[in-house]
Amino acid sequence: MKKEKDILKWLNREISDEELTHLKETKDFNTLEKIAHYSSQIEAPKVDVEKALADFKLKTENTSKKGKVIPFNYKKLYKYAAAVVILLTTSYFFISNNTDNAIYKTAFAETKNFNLPDNSEVVLNANSEISYAKDSWQENRNLTLDGEAFFKVQKGEKFTVNTEVGKVTVLGTQFNVKERENYFEVKTFEGLVSVVYKDSLIKLPRGSIFKVVNGVVDINNTFDIKEKSWLQKESNFKSTALRFILEEIENQFAYTIETTNVDLDILYSGGFTHTDIDIALKSVTIPLQLSYKIDGKKITIFNYEK
Repeated sequence: MKKEKDILKWLNREISDEELTHLKETKDFNTLEKIAHYSSQIEAPKVDVEKALADFKLKTENTSKKGKVIPFNYKKLYKYAAAVVILLTTSYFFISNNTDNAIYKTAFAETKNFNLPDNSEVVLNANSEISYAKDSWQENRNLTLDGEAFFKVQKGEKFTVNTEVGKVTVLGTQFNVKERENYFEVKTFEGLVSVVYKDSLIKLPRGSIFKVVNGVVDINNTFDIKEKSWLQKESNFKSTALRFILEEIENQFAYTIETTNVDLDILYSGGFTHTDIDIALKSVTIPLQLSYKIDGKKITIFNYEK
């Protein structure tokens, strides 16, 4: 009964015996009992009021001697922070938009015609990219090519086409540069073209071709300038491995090609149109005695069934 009275004392109120009996029957009584027990173990700290007041006055006097206390202005802080964010964002935008690079890209089965700042003409073949710095173009006609493009260059300062494999330099002429995986080719249609490959400088007059396949320079150094090219929506090849022919079909038609038991290093001479996928595949597979199957955007090429 003493615990019950202690609880009543902790609750600081008077309660009748009947109310106490009813309270003991509730599920919360044990919780109240524990609270009363633990709270009775806590002693309130003893405070010397006179000493605390004296310490407070001394601290206030010392603070006044040091100077005026300026409250922290959060509103000003937010304004400054916002200004910094805006400044950084604007600076980034300014820097990003002053790189002044021009980039031209084509997707699979797409070509693009455009003029450079000096009015030199470019035709960009499928799945290719050209980039150059616009701000320095007049002093340095220098661009980077990934893929294939035909150039009709206006006469003027040195004109340079950079690729991962080699560098092509002219003053004013018409030429074609093709740089694909393990394949590099330069054809001169007019004028004289200089090609830098590794430590060698090669001069290509009209009708000459320079080709590197899998790191090996091709000894065939001429081509027929009257022969149709991708500019007339037709691709032509001379003693070229089948793997490069199929890659070009993928570029021109946006199909994925797989092969089954096919020698991809077999040489092919001929060409295919860019206007009809069936005719293009027949132009390549029939001479090589191969068959093909089209399923959606996927082509499978396999050995010819006799």
